[in-house]
Amino acid sequence: MSGNVLEGKLVRDRIPEIIRDNGEEPVTYIADREEYRQRLEAKLLEEVDEFLEADDEARKGEAADVLEVLLALVAEIGVDPDQLEQIRCAKAHERGGFADRVVWTGNR
Repeated sequence: MSGNVLEGKLVRDRIPEIIRDNGEEPVTYIADREEYRQRLEAKLLEEVDEFLEADDEARKGEAADVLEVLLALVAEIGVDPDQLEQIRCAKAHERGGFADRVVWTGNR
């Protein structure tokens, strides 16, 4: 996100409805595409930070939040979840995954 600080924060679509159900009136607006992408990028960093700070049990929900934001971000660049999975699988086939816990420390 650029140096400007935007007021408010991107929230899930049903949050205004939930606020109304609690007897309050939310103040919202719909971001344009440029602002939406900026806010998604900021939200991804926020969710990753929350994931990293959470204990193992809470990380399950935080991981779902990270994935939700990531899927929204890739949709903005024209990639649907199935395409993303195909790209992930191809990279895993070509270069492997991370299951073997390999740490590279350089070359001799």
